[in-house]
Amino acid sequence: MSLAVRPLARQAVEDRPEQKGRSVRVFSADISATGEPWLWALGGALALGIILIAGFLALIFWNGVTTFWPKPIEVVTLQGGTLVAGEPFRAGVYRPDAGIIAKLSSEQQAFVEENGGFAQRTLYRTANFDIYGDDFRWVSDYEVAKVDYPRDFYLFERQEWGNFVGRIKGVIIDNQPQEYVADVMARAQREARDRFNEIRSIERGDIGRINHRLEQERLSIRRAELRYGPAAPETLAATERAVARIAELNAEFTVHQKRIADIRGIDQRNRVVLEEVGGRTKETELSQIVRYYPSNAVTTPDKIGIYFSRWGEFLSSEPREANTQGGVLPAIFGTVAMTLIMVVIVAPFGVITALYLREYAKQGRLVSMVRISVNNLAGVPSIVYGVFGLGFFCYTLGITIDQLFYPERLPNPTFGTGGILWASLTLALLTVPVVIVASEEALAAVPRSMREGSLACGASKWQTIRYVVLPKALPGIMTGMILAMARGAGEVAPLMLVGVVKLAPALPIDGFAPFVHLERSFMHLGFHIFDVGFQSRNSEAGKPMVFVTTLLLLALIVLMNSSAIYVRNRLKRKYATGHF
Repeated sequence: MSLAVRPLARQAVEDRPEQKGRSVRVFSADISATGEPWLWALGGALALGIILIAGFLALIFWNGVTTFWPKPIEVVTLQGGTLVAGEPFRAGVYRPDAGIIAKLSSEQQAFVEENGGFAQRTLYRTANFDIYGDDFRWVSDYEVAKVDYPRDFYLFERQEWGNFVGRIKGVIIDNQPQEYVADVMARAQREARDRFNEIRSIERGDIGRINHRLEQERLSIRRAELRYGPAAPETLAATERAVARIAELNAEFTVHQKRIADIRGIDQRNRVVLEEVGGRTKETELSQIVRYYPSNAVTTPDKIGIYFSRWGEFLSSEPREANTQGGVLPAIFGTVAMTLIMVVIVAPFGVITALYLREYAKQGRLVSMVRISVNNLAGVPSIVYGVFGLGFFCYTLGITIDQLFYPERLPNPTFGTGGILWASLTLALLTVPVVIVASEEALAAVPRSMREGSLACGASKWQTIRYVVLPKALPGIMTGMILAMARGAGEVAPLMLVGVVKLAPALPIDGFAPFVHLERSFMHLGFHIFDVGFQSRNSEAGKPMVFVTTLLLLALIVLMNSSAIYVRNRLKRKYATGHF
């Protein structure tokens, strides 16, 4: 029955009451035949997936973007007169148990009963860990007598011990106690931070160079002993030369140490006396104050300046306070460097394997088994690759390299332990099945007629692959690279075994030959998220850093993938139109 006559047939059935039950069945069959229920189900599933992804991204974006915005400091007076000062962190509703309710006053019990047995509570970031032994405190609404926002309360971001919340009781400049004057302290704090950075520069520049040269001299002695023997004349001569240079280096080291001691002596004479809400005081060197501001008196332009200053510190400095504060520059560098090295390694292996399987290998049972094995490798848990990388790359290949090329460094390993090179190779093994499958599909999508036309014009098979097949398949191959980058950049489990560490402020690139040190351990944004969220002493203190680091990792992945997509689109346009 055609669609055109269905309305007439339905009308005819309605005129005959005995056919009404049958008409319902015919109508239901028509809907099922057109697939409308499945269409609605699939559309609903797609909409639900988009909503979940959008909600997840919105949660990360909002929490990440607002992490560095300055918050007010509340001074809460409890019913018993106790004072609590801190930044409101989050709030929630809970049901106090019978033991807690029994200890409350009659007014507090009535307050809880009026709310149906529930109570609202706020988590305050009280900071002052060196005084309180904790960073946070819960305060229930029934405990609160009043809440104030004093304008003389400051938030101090310190180099050690985390933040401090309290008043400025006094300033000590050149060991002379003085009354607090905003301009005087601001200038003294800037000068103190300059001295702090100067010390860091001396330690990592001059002293780092001296330590490197001292290590080279020690290794030269060990190298001569291994080559000529401990008592050989050559060894004795090398030892004499090395000892003379070591003495010179130690004298230079002493000069730099004295310079650092002089600077630290100046820092010790410039301090600030801080007072917490309960009246206890704490003296801190001005050089240890990273940033401070009156939270309840700061203006909107100043808040914007503090916000971007924190972002600048986050993107350009190293972590502090067990990675819960400071920056993530080493982790950014490690993530990007490892991903790029992984792509450089996985690209030729994946493409060459796909070329052989598609263009050269004789299709049969053996090739089918290889394809099945490659597809199965994509489903192997990533931690298995980490165990393989640790056993093969680090403990087999790395130790062999140390024995052949770095015997003077043993038993301290050079390549025989985790490093950025082994991590990149491990992730290359993890992602090579994705590249192989995508590249083979891209090669298969090139029309056979183009191959035959090239061969008919006298081109060899390699010339046909190089000038006809590969250019047409490049966009599809780039798709495989994009998928590999996205997966490799976010993997954490294998990296925990083959090179990633909690803190590695020294980058794999420096001014000492060979300048690029692929044997070094490194930091990774994915592991940084895991470490801050689950391994720090206070998970609440690390929660803001988890969100902002997750946002940064997603932004880096999007940036790298967008670059690859841009290249892929240009390749498509080039080989579709013949020009860029």
